[in-house]
Amino acid sequence: MSKISFTLVLSCLVLILGIQDFSAQEKPAFMKEQTLVRPPYLKAGDTVAIVAPAGILKNRQADIQRAQELMTSWGLHTVLGDHLFSTANHFAGTDEQRCADFQKAMDDPTISAIWAGRGGYGTVRIIDKLDYTKFRKKPKWVIGYSDITALHNQLHNQGFESMHAMMAAGVTEDLNDIKETVATFKDAIFGKPLAYTLEGSSYNKVGTVSGELIGGNLTLLHTMLGSKTSMDTSGKILFIEEIGEYAYHIDRMLQSLKRAGYFDNCKGVIVGDFSKMRKNTTPWGSSVEQLILDVLADYDFPIAFKMPAGHEDDNRAMIFGRNVELSVGKEVSTLKFDK
Repeated sequence: MSKISFTLVLSCLVLILGIQDFSAQEKPAFMKEQTLVRPPYLKAGDTVAIVAPAGILKNRQADIQRAQELMTSWGLHTVLGDHLFSTANHFAGTDEQRCADFQKAMDDPTISAIWAGRGGYGTVRIIDKLDYTKFRKKPKWVIGYSDITALHNQLHNQGFESMHAMMAAGVTEDLNDIKETVATFKDAIFGKPLAYTLEGSSYNKVGTVSGELIGGNLTLLHTMLGSKTSMDTSGKILFIEEIGEYAYHIDRMLQSLKRAGYFDNCKGVIVGDFSKMRKNTTPWGSSVEQLILDVLADYDFPIAFKMPAGHEDDNRAMIFGRNVELSVGKEVSTLKFDK
């Protein structure tokens, strides 16, 4: 082999080996993960669309009216989905109607945020029908929690931040009942910095980490598992909350996620409210906090309990896809969102 040929072959080998070794060293700029797209924060005069991608809103007109009045008091306009109060058995209209309302809000360039009327169940039935072509040209905040976790998953995988916050039907007659919920929601949509000090817990697993915050309702995260809408938790901090489940259901879902490698490269876990837990005829034998610690005992990442978010009156707003710093202690924990 000539000297020139040998040099050429050696150069090719170096190039090939170098590319293969990117997993063991810092990736070059063109291979690094891109920061998620942040929709523009709202300002006075913007319009919020209220739609119902899931459960029925029967006899909830007064709740939605209060939500509209709240938006008006903040200088915002509202439009309602054409089928917001439609009914189709369990759902707020047929799959086609609910999807059409959501798609219309996604495509409308005059709308700055899409606010879910409520959760319940049904969002997973429409997410595969959504087209993000126009949304990518003019991204907007998608707001909600619980069943809306399905959309948070999809939005994350599409490359967008989204907002885990109160829903329109949750606006009570006396806003003092949900003071922190409303205040943090307002701060989030208008772009004010979010930072929370959490009550300490003896169950906390101490440590300080930073990374993208993702997650939502545990049942929905479990539902997404194995699909194109399931999220990659690698290098991220996972938030979970739940309502109305038996302890063994919680354990079963966490065990399924664990067996699928969901927690293998996770950087931390934040545990929100686990509300209205059901009692089985055979007692589980430990608290839900201990249940979670037992499932996650193989991992050394920090775990923070007592995050006021989920299905309680105090439901603090969070931005999914945003980098956060989580510091967990036994006496107190802090969660700070990047600006």
